[in-house]
Amino acid sequence: MPFIADLHVHSKYSRATSPDMSPESIWKWAQLKGISVIATGDFTHPAWFKELNEKLEPAGNGLFKLKKELQLNDVPASCWADVSFILSAEISCIYRKNEKTRKIHTVVLAPDLATAAKINLSLAKIGNLKADGRPILGLDAKELLKIVLNASPEALYIPAHAWTPHFSIFGSASGFDTLEECFDELTPHIHAIETGLSSDPAMNWRLSALDNITLISNSDAHSAAKIGRESNIFDTDVTYPAMREAIRTRTGFLGTIEFFPEEGKYHFDGHRTCNVSLSPKETIHHNYLCPVCGKKLTVGVAHRVEKLADREKGTRPEGQPGFRSIIPLPEIIGEALLVGASSKKVNTAYFSMLEKLGSEFKILMDIPLKEIEAASSPIIAEAISRVRTGKVYIAPGYDGEYGKVRIFEETERKEIKGQMGLF
Repeated sequence: MPFIADLHVHSKYSRATSPDMSPESIWKWAQLKGISVIATGDFTHPAWFKELNEKLEPAGNGLFKLKKELQLNDVPASCWADVSFILSAEISCIYRKNEKTRKIHTVVLAPDLATAAKINLSLAKIGNLKADGRPILGLDAKELLKIVLNASPEALYIPAHAWTPHFSIFGSASGFDTLEECFDELTPHIHAIETGLSSDPAMNWRLSALDNITLISNSDAHSAAKIGRESNIFDTDVTYPAMREAIRTRTGFLGTIEFFPEEGKYHFDGHRTCNVSLSPKETIHHNYLCPVCGKKLTVGVAHRVEKLADREKGTRPEGQPGFRSIIPLPEIIGEALLVGASSKKVNTAYFSMLEKLGSEFKILMDIPLKEIEAASSPIIAEAISRVRTGKVYIAPGYDGEYGKVRIFEETERKEIKGQMGLF
């Protein structure tokens, strides 16, 4: 039976991460979202690795379970489900190669605690693992790949958020034009890349070089409520070996759940300080300089894909898994009710819907609209309907600013009866 997995989150030991990112909280929010396998994140951090050893127990399949005594009953009964953890970490490599400074982030998945410990031992000789849950190391990404493979051939090395301008394999500011340029003869060991919030599979399909690469998506969550904002759909046994094989071969990998890429922080080009957002064509017209202050623009993901693509938009190579684009439910509720996504009003509506209907992914993708309307309001049901069909407007994100979502025009709101419903 298909299940959802989010393979990249962070712990409370990472910079700019909420203190609520504990094993217990991650376990709880995985259920609220509808996720069956969730990343531990940050196994390289000594304190977090110790906490994982204390709070998780092996499930006998390469995955882990939260110990029974830590499983608090504060999840709505409609969302109760088994949740497994998969050992993961993100590592930042900053180094020079081919006369250019490179900043490459990588997600590593480990099959067991012994492998994670071996990786940690090797990395501790290179940098300070206590400084950040996502360690920053003066290490060539290719050398990191060697360390991971030496620790275990069952471990997976996946370039993280592959198109982010400043910290990724294809990033405009510090990345490479090809996988081979980064990994040389070890390139065949790269079986997947993480597309990131600002790109989706359709954008990546434009590069024939990625035809044999599995395109995965993850939340990279820094707070519990952000878990699952992007995820993967598997149809395999819920085990590490089965998931690893699906990522390597795409057999049993059904596809991804995506942000609309325009909502990501780096979709368009721009200069945040001057509130300037530009399309690739406009950036070229302005010679890559901010039209307000004259400083260099941050070149976004859409521009970078356009530069490296060897296919036209709309191309879908044979055998590629599909994807579904969503907007997180709190954002949809906030847009429908004209309040902020983090407001008390949205929080109340959100948990009311979960209690009546089930997990967030069920609501966003599966529950009939009539049931959603009965459990919330006509305007929320209509908003979810429009998201399901892609009838939304998003002012693209740029230079670290998330895109701005709009689902309704003001005149449309007045035509939807009972728009405030129960809320």
